[in-house]
Amino acid sequence: MTDTTTGGARMLAGRYTIGEYIGQGGMSTVYSGTDTKLGRRVAIKVMRANLAGDDQFRTRFRQEAQSASRLAHPSIVRVLDAGDDLIQTGEGPQRLPFIVMEYVDGQNLRELASQERLSIPEACRVVDAVLNALEYSHRAGIVHRDIKPANIMITRNGQVKVMDFGIARAVSETSSTVQQTTAILGTAAYFSPEQAKGETVDARTDLYSTGVLLYELLTGDVPFRGDTAVAVAYQHVSERPESPSARNPEVSPALDRVILHALAKDRARRFQSASEFREALRLAADGVMPQLGDEGEQTNVLFTSGSESASESELALRRLAETGGATRSHSRPPVMWVWAAILTVVAVIAAVIFWVLALAPKEITVQTTRAVPDLVNLTEEAAVTALQGAELTWKVEEATDEEIEEGRVVSSEPEAGALVAMGTSITLVVSSGPSMVEVPDFNLMTLKEYTAALKDLGLEVGSVKKKDDPSSAKNTVLKTKPAPGKSVVPGSDIQVTVASGKMTVPSVIGQQVNVGRQILEALQIYPTITTDTNCAFNGGIITRQSVVGKQKLGVAVEIAYCAGNS
Repeated sequence: MTDTTTGGARMLAGRYTIGEYIGQGGMSTVYSGTDTKLGRRVAIKVMRANLAGDDQFRTRFRQEAQSASRLAHPSIVRVLDAGDDLIQTGEGPQRLPFIVMEYVDGQNLRELASQERLSIPEACRVVDAVLNALEYSHRAGIVHRDIKPANIMITRNGQVKVMDFGIARAVSETSSTVQQTTAILGTAAYFSPEQAKGETVDARTDLYSTGVLLYELLTGDVPFRGDTAVAVAYQHVSERPESPSARNPEVSPALDRVILHALAKDRARRFQSASEFREALRLAADGVMPQLGDEGEQTNVLFTSGSESASESELALRRLAETGGATRSHSRPPVMWVWAAILTVVAVIAAVIFWVLALAPKEITVQTTRAVPDLVNLTEEAAVTALQGAELTWKVEEATDEEIEEGRVVSSEPEAGALVAMGTSITLVVSSGPSMVEVPDFNLMTLKEYTAALKDLGLEVGSVKKKDDPSSAKNTVLKTKPAPGKSVVPGSDIQVTVASGKMTVPSVIGQQVNVGRQILEALQIYPTITTDTNCAFNGGIITRQSVVGKQKLGVAVEIAYCAGNS
């Protein structure tokens, strides 16, 4: 941090007061802080010095922080600002990147789960909220890449908030090996198989990590552990996870199925979207077995390791599954199985007849459903009219959007085409226009430094005017239009006035010497005063001046006044 203090507190970027130390991760140190301009509490992450020397990392970190700042969702910790500043490190002053985030009053999920295991309903609620956040970020084109308990905050009133969107990408795309990446991210326990193999990732990568998270919350441990990050990564690629219910008998078969489906090695066989995962989880939490693909797909997921070839034990299990256990050394006579099947069918038919005649309700109520209409890009008024026509209710939330104009619908929850009961409340996310950025302060910056600061915020320098200023070095920024602190649209041009590096020296000939000196010193010009004895004393009036008019800064000025010849 630049050596700026306010009442003893350190300042960052001339705006943020640095408070108490909160914690440290693999790539940053976190402090509480105060935004002195807006008077709000914030959390500030300062990048670790050993990572900041990589220019590619710094650029990616800045770009991803800007992308994450566009996410406005109740279950996502907002990124409010980003930049870099001169900070004192063990190796001396160093310019390090930082991000400023919404301050969350609570604990992260890692701390909370270490105190006591969450109940199954509470674990499902937390993961449901995480999937809501991921659905929103995936629609915005942002993949988190580092879903784990340490990146999920639980507020004092139980609200779930996911943080560090985009920051994991900055790390993963700059690190060349699994060992380097895990050294930064802290653990490979939540890696997807495609991450472990160094392949490209997409939204389904986050869903795999969320499956690991749910597994851990329900059983108290992650599915795979090893002595090294590489060993754990190998297990993600090649080994089948143990069923959660084998570690915690309270886990239902329905939840078993949802988690194992999320942990499929082949991303094409796991959940394809956060909303699909969320709906299956809600059914399983209610005790309903979700339909997740056909039987052939489920068998493949269960008895393959995700690699090209299976082990002998896996092949034996697969053959057993395909034959239905038909190969037996001591089989019962087939006729007994036939009679058992016949008796079972008769019992089922008898039970159905009894229910129809004696227990079935006299009236069957049919639940009327409606398909959610396509509302994206409609005006709020038009979207409400469409929902009224479909006999659905609604509520409105606002979010910034770079493409959809203010007042039009960005998305709906549930999405278009989903079947819902008549009267269901549909959440309309309405655009409040593009995200705004504040014009940064220019305190003592040169034009080059201020241009870089504007570029970091997605702003550009517009026209540049020069002004004489005796107290400022050449190209020092003196004024901006709009002024610092004003909110503007990203991409806006900022007019800048800079010091010309010159000053205008006024003529003080004819002034009384003390008055002339005061006039010059008010302009930070400190003249050398001499006397002229070759004249009659005239009351100390200045008779001679060495330079007048536009001059370079620091020019020497000499004035002389008549002191008489005696």
